[in-house]
Amino acid sequence: MTQLEFEDLLSDDRYQTVTQLTRDIKSLLETAFPGVWVQGEISNLKHHSSGHLYFSLKDKAAQISCVMWRSRNQDLSFAPLDGMHVLVKARLSLYEKRGSYQLDVWQMQPAGEGELQRAFEQLKRRLFVEGLFSEAKKQPLPRFPEHVGIVSSASGAAVRDVKTVLQRRLPSLEIILLPVRVQGVGAAQEIAEAIAQFNEFGQVDVIIVTRGGGSIEDLWAFNEEVVARAIYDSNIPVVSAVGHEVDFCISDFVADVRAATPSAAAETVACRKADIVAEMRYFVENMGALLLDNVRYKKEHLRSVERSYAFQRPADRIRQMRQRLDDIGERVGQLTTQKLTWNREKILNLGQRLELLNHQKLLQRGYSVCFRLADGLLVKNANVLAAEDEIKVAFHKGSILGKVNSVQE
Repeated sequence: MTQLEFEDLLSDDRYQTVTQLTRDIKSLLETAFPGVWVQGEISNLKHHSSGHLYFSLKDKAAQISCVMWRSRNQDLSFAPLDGMHVLVKARLSLYEKRGSYQLDVWQMQPAGEGELQRAFEQLKRRLFVEGLFSEAKKQPLPRFPEHVGIVSSASGAAVRDVKTVLQRRLPSLEIILLPVRVQGVGAAQEIAEAIAQFNEFGQVDVIIVTRGGGSIEDLWAFNEEVVARAIYDSNIPVVSAVGHEVDFCISDFVADVRAATPSAAAETVACRKADIVAEMRYFVENMGALLLDNVRYKKEHLRSVERSYAFQRPADRIRQMRQRLDDIGERVGQLTTQKLTWNREKILNLGQRLELLNHQKLLQRGYSVCFRLADGLLVKNANVLAAEDEIKVAFHKGSILGKVNSVQE
């Protein structure tokens, strides 16, 4: 190779950098596989502290790296585990730093009946602990609903059965259907949104969430957490009627009432017209009987009053009451006189005690009273006086003035 040929190879249009080539490959991959469904077994699952999930999907012959960001995995209705078979929706991407391709996962759901059952039990336990199945939260169904909302497929046999039974039992009932997908990707979100729309609308008395029977995969939308929380948050009572009698879904545990079949849900919600008429007839007859009993009681009471002594001899009754008033008046007079006499004696006794305390009475008995002239102080103790103090001594008749020579205690 000549020097000229080697230099030609080094020209910019003869080679690419690693970064350029990697980005070209990345563009081709992501354009060619913008969205794919892939089924496989989880291995090397890692829950990163950031909340992201890193794992591999494998089968017998190959494996591929996967990442599911926190914003997408936090709404999963089950906990992914190593060895679990899952179905993921993802786009193919290339991690430039390592030069390796991977699946950027948007959605994940269990694949296979065993994995679905495991996910079902996981979600059931978690929602039970949170209290979503609590009987205290469940609302009673209205006795006589006027408007019933149905969340179901518009073309399914379940909605036809519900409508037929409702119209037969109570023809005046208004039925409002919000059609949704009842299986497949996106079905759970549609069901939850329909329940929320009925609550926002606010013009239905009860909501029936229903579909016909099927495999656990077919019924899986009613096992999604988003549906469970929509039912729990509903201010309108919800009846869950999914599948056959032996089928149980998460929606059955959260709903206010679980019906074994769609037809049973309709029978639970709407009384038969004949039953309502019979109940009204019973109330009317019972009300008539109660009124007749009340009339009879009042008549008997009136007769009792007519037969009473006061009604038969009113003049005698009045005279007796007058005599009683005279007795009461006489008794009041006696009590008043006794009270006045007692009060007079008490006042006289108090006057005599006050008279004994009069100092003039004491002076008559030979006692005298001494005052200090300087301030008129009544001298009770000699030590309040001093030599040369002028004093006045009062007797029963007259008084004397003097001066203290000395004080003896």
